[in-house]
Amino acid sequence: MTEATQRTSDNGVSIWLDDLSRSRIESGSLQDLIANKNVVGVTTNPSIFQKALSQVGPYDAQLKELGKVDVETAVRELTTTDVRNATDIFREIAEKTDFVDGRVSIEVDPRLAHETEATEKQAEELWAKVNRPNAMIKIPATLEGLPAITATLAKGISVNVTLIFSLERYEQVIDAYIEGIAQAAANGHDLKHIGSVASFFVSRVDTAVDKLLEANGSDEAKALEGKAAVANARLAYELFEKKFASDPRWAELAAKGAKVQRPLWASTGTKNPAYSDCKYVDELVAKHIVNTMPEKTLNALADHGNGAPSIEGTYEESHAIINKLAELGINLKDVTDKLEADGVAAFIKSWDSVLADVQAGIDRVNG
Repeated sequence: MTEATQRTSDNGVSIWLDDLSRSRIESGSLQDLIANKNVVGVTTNPSIFQKALSQVGPYDAQLKELGKVDVETAVRELTTTDVRNATDIFREIAEKTDFVDGRVSIEVDPRLAHETEATEKQAEELWAKVNRPNAMIKIPATLEGLPAITATLAKGISVNVTLIFSLERYEQVIDAYIEGIAQAAANGHDLKHIGSVASFFVSRVDTAVDKLLEANGSDEAKALEGKAAVANARLAYELFEKKFASDPRWAELAAKGAKVQRPLWASTGTKNPAYSDCKYVDELVAKHIVNTMPEKTLNALADHGNGAPSIEGTYEESHAIINKLAELGINLKDVTDKLEADGVAAFIKSWDSVLADVQAGIDRVNG
């Protein structure tokens, strides 16, 4: 293990890889990252699968075996096979950590982001298809997604809630989680192995806010560049601590074996070259955190990251940053609302590309 990744892990952060492909599994690359860089889980999304499934070659054998099936079926078979194989690689870690880590996430069709019942139905289908206790089903934190999150957890299915940008929505996600676990308990499910993370997106907030600060142009605005995303995430962690400590329902559920829904930092690759390439890891280290990283960020952390605790004692400063943004006329809620809509749209675009690439593959291997 590298010194920096080990220190990051020792200080409470579970390092997950934000990437998956057939070639990564078959080449041994994933196993290498587990062995040498403290990787204990994997996340996927439509953009990751778009990149993986656009490759010519790795999926041809399975496509040929599937024959001339419809493209939706083919995509489901290809992606769930990768996730199932990855969960098997992580099974030992899952068992050693009582299923806190060793998780592999797969997302519902992003075109269902605003359809509650369809999301709930597909979440159940994906869970059954992967058929591994250390899988997680990703459901977006849209308003329509919230009741689907609760309903899915109530069935004993582990959930990765994705596309969270605002504190307001994050609080709703925690409430949806606690209600889902309460319903799971009422339905007779063993709470010990129901896992959940809340994927709070980070770097995209800086990308959006920095543009507004640059447009302002004042010295006060320039001084705030690169600070909004970390402040927003740190306040999410403050909310996490407060909600699970104060909700009377949670104490009762925890006594039955329920585990807290951990905050997961997503979108942690640094977009601005002026900032440290470990910024969204090193500045967000605390207990009960998951940080899912693209391999480039993971390698940067391993090479020159810090990994020391960096959230405790920052709440007052973080609130001050958000307040200063408001004083400059930057409404963070407007920013995060747009980021959520843009995130859904980007995943739909990637999914459309997945369908096109897989259809091309079906046509190619079947002559």
